[in-house]
Amino acid sequence: MQEGLRFRLQVYITVLAVVVICGTIGLMLAEDLHPFDALYFVIVTIATVGFGDISPHTVPGKVITLVIILTGVGCFVAVAANAVEYFIAEREYTERTRKMDMLVGVFFSEVGTSLLRMFSAVDPAIDEIRDALVISSTWSDSDFARSGTFISEHKTVIRSPSLDISELNRFLSRNKPLMLAMLENPYLIEHDTFTELMQALFHVTEELRVRDRLVDLPDTDYAHLSGDINRVYGFLIREWLVYMQHLKANYPYLFSLAMRTNPFDAHASPIVT
Repeated sequence: MQEGLRFRLQVYITVLAVVVICGTIGLMLAEDLHPFDALYFVIVTIATVGFGDISPHTVPGKVITLVIILTGVGCFVAVAANAVEYFIAEREYTERTRKMDMLVGVFFSEVGTSLLRMFSAVDPAIDEIRDALVISSTWSDSDFARSGTFISEHKTVIRSPSLDISELNRFLSRNKPLMLAMLENPYLIEHDTFTELMQALFHVTEELRVRDRLVDLPDTDYAHLSGDINRVYGFLIREWLVYMQHLKANYPYLFSLAMRTNPFDAHASPIVT
């Protein structure tokens, strides 16, 4: 919606600018007006003020004035209306984004960070990605971008038998009401990748819930669960990086705690030393 409004506003502004420029040049030539007088006449005509101190006297000047009235006035009104609509929509979008960021923060506080800690503890490739995920207060946007690129190219390789699947099932079941409430939140649609994470997480929750037992499963079933869990793990890491960048930019005190409880930092401690 924002892109559509922005594009429409840009089109109207462009057309209005063309009308003003061409009208000014045309009146200078047709009416032998000073450039400032020609511009002044075009502006007061488009704005429907019409003081009457300057008026066209030649046929070409009158034709140009008619064109200015027919095109310029409409574009001027359209620009004003679309500008108001765009800024209102922009403010609403900013508010929705702020609420969505709060939702993501609740998710990581209650569910996401614990899952990352659980998954990273059995990740055989954790040493390969740890340096890209131990964030410091000196990180810039380029550091986050570089880390995000590295993580997007990394394939998570958790094997489900190495996890305590029963504990994972209990954890997800215990937090299912919270995740359901998040899934029902209308602001979720503003964040496509977080929606994908929630869908993948609910799939794992249901996969574990419908099994009569979660031990001594066939290798084929363990492989199936591994695929589902690694999908969630990959989404979680990427969303966590975006979340950490958001905290650093907007909430330094929350970022400080998040750094001290970083699930990928083997030396992380909430104690300030």
